[in-house]
Amino acid sequence: MHESDVGLLAPGRAGSPAEATTGDSAFLQAMLDAEAALTRAQSACGLAPEEAGHAVTRAADADRFDVRDLALRARSGGNPVIPLVVDLTAAVPEDARPYVHRGATSQDILDTAAMLVASRTLATVLDDLERAAGEVARHAATHRDTQMAGRTLTQHAVPTTFGLKAAGWRALILDARDRLSAVRASLPAQLGGAAGTLAAFSAFSAPAASPVAEESTDGQEGTDGRREVDLLALVAAYARELGLAEPVLPWHTLRTPIADLAGALAFTAGALGKMAADVLTLSRTEIGEVEEEEGGDSSALPHKANPVHATLIAAAARRAPGLAATLYGSLAAEDERPAGAWHAEWEPLRDLLRLVGGAAHDGAALAAGLRVVPYTMRENLHLTDGLIVSERLAAVFADRIGRARAREVLAAAADRAHSETTDLADVLFDVLREEPELAGLDLAELTDPTRYTGCAGPLTDRALERR
Repeated sequence: MHESDVGLLAPGRAGSPAEATTGDSAFLQAMLDAEAALTRAQSACGLAPEEAGHAVTRAADADRFDVRDLALRARSGGNPVIPLVVDLTAAVPEDARPYVHRGATSQDILDTAAMLVASRTLATVLDDLERAAGEVARHAATHRDTQMAGRTLTQHAVPTTFGLKAAGWRALILDARDRLSAVRASLPAQLGGAAGTLAAFSAFSAPAASPVAEESTDGQEGTDGRREVDLLALVAAYARELGLAEPVLPWHTLRTPIADLAGALAFTAGALGKMAADVLTLSRTEIGEVEEEEGGDSSALPHKANPVHATLIAAAARRAPGLAATLYGSLAAEDERPAGAWHAEWEPLRDLLRLVGGAAHDGAALAAGLRVVPYTMRENLHLTDGLIVSERLAAVFADRIGRARAREVLAAAADRAHSETTDLADVLFDVLREEPELAGLDLAELTDPTRYTGCAGPLTDRALERR
């Protein structure tokens, strides 16, 4: 028995706004919208009666068509537009039927539909990114001076602040927002006809009786006395009807729009993935510096509250680059219309939109419900018994005894503190007695990790100035 893909194995996108905007019905509606816009554009340019545009628009309702039947019939021609044109033509009054899909090729409709789906999906993604950025900004401001251990290559390095970390998350989210906004604004309609020359549209001249044709000053007189429409004006009208950008050229095998979209989506998944990766690390039981407000259940362990939002985002961040790679691979498309390269784009593009849509939705939820535990952050700063400020001590000591000697002294002190499981400051008291040049240093202040966060606060402030 046939079942729809309801997201059983895709919890990241299940129930997200992106799921609704990328489903089969959504793609079908986008194809119908493209067909209706094409007829309306031809009506506006005098290539079709005005009523034809209205008729096709009235019929272009996805609920009137059988998605599964179209999918099965698409196998014979390799794409779903072919059977859709048959069904849409049958759904309009007889006098409007000649104007359905007139002059277009299947790729015109499906590419345009993909751009519509992308634009509609990106609108929801951008909303979620704005929410996520706002919530992360709140954490950055609240915890501007909340000290924590900075970690490099998994180990404690030097102190930092949670505010600076959250400001970094926000910077990436805003970078993603800006890239997606730019891509969304540039998504173009597709109109080129069979081989990108618009030739078929030139074969359909405007009837002399058409008011638009009679008023046109851009057309030329045809051999039969009818005025030919300005085909570039037709492309512009088509784009306006759709709310998409006007393409400079048909892009059947010039796949810049798909590649740009793929890159921006993959970047967004990675940007959200950075936040998720940090949350997954910091929420480990033995670290415990943050936690998700509503952790997920475990099927076997009743005590667990798993960081589910971060987990789903991390999964999306791992899958997105591979999907984007497939779309980049389709740039190498032969001839004026390709066999296979175009077809290879459809599923990974939808999967990428769904993944990023789900990740953005989870990102907003993760940021809104993130609990920060400053007490644990302060406790963890002391796990290395003062070694986390060794960089500061090295700089101060070097001014008095030289860099090489300072490194030697601190390395020996660190080894002793580690082997004796004692605090570095205690060991250094003995060192100061043996190194007269170091006399008078305030070890309590120098070994206090909360006094060595550099410009973390001002950097956080500067990052938060970005809108």
